[in-house]
Amino acid sequence: MATYTQLMYHIVFSTKNRAKTLTKDNRKQLFEYSWGILKNKKCHLYRMNGVEDHVHILTHIHPSNSLSDLVRDIKVATSLWIKENKIFTDFEGWQEGYGAFSCSYKEKDRLIEYIKNQETHHQKHNFEREYRSLLGEYGIPFEEKYLF
Repeated sequence: MATYTQLMYHIVFSTKNRAKTLTKDNRKQLFEYSWGILKNKKCHLYRMNGVEDHVHILTHIHPSNSLSDLVRDIKVATSLWIKENKIFTDFEGWQEGYGAFSCSYKEKDRLIEYIKNQETHHQKHNFEREYRSLLGEYGIPFEEKYLF
């Protein structure tokens, strides 16, 4: 019998110290490189986008991957790639942690639109407010001292 899964996650992580280093002109290259990582891990990318200080990824995770290993691999590989290719000159790395929210397939279209419209969204709301909102929406308790 075959294995069938729908392991969809909305993953969010920030640059180190939330530095605004992900310049608009090179973000597309970052997203394409990240998509390649996901494809190599047999994951399906629904949408990826972000702004100067963080990224959002909506993806199906292949059952052979653990969430933490996948996020670690994305962050390590993109950090090396950014630094080697000098894509973002002031980039110092990614934050230590990340947010990952399991999603229902029924939420897919809404989340794709949300991620697609990050630049518009962040004209009104900063990352801190957005992240707190996501944690609240998914009922995730957090300690303030570890949040930012």
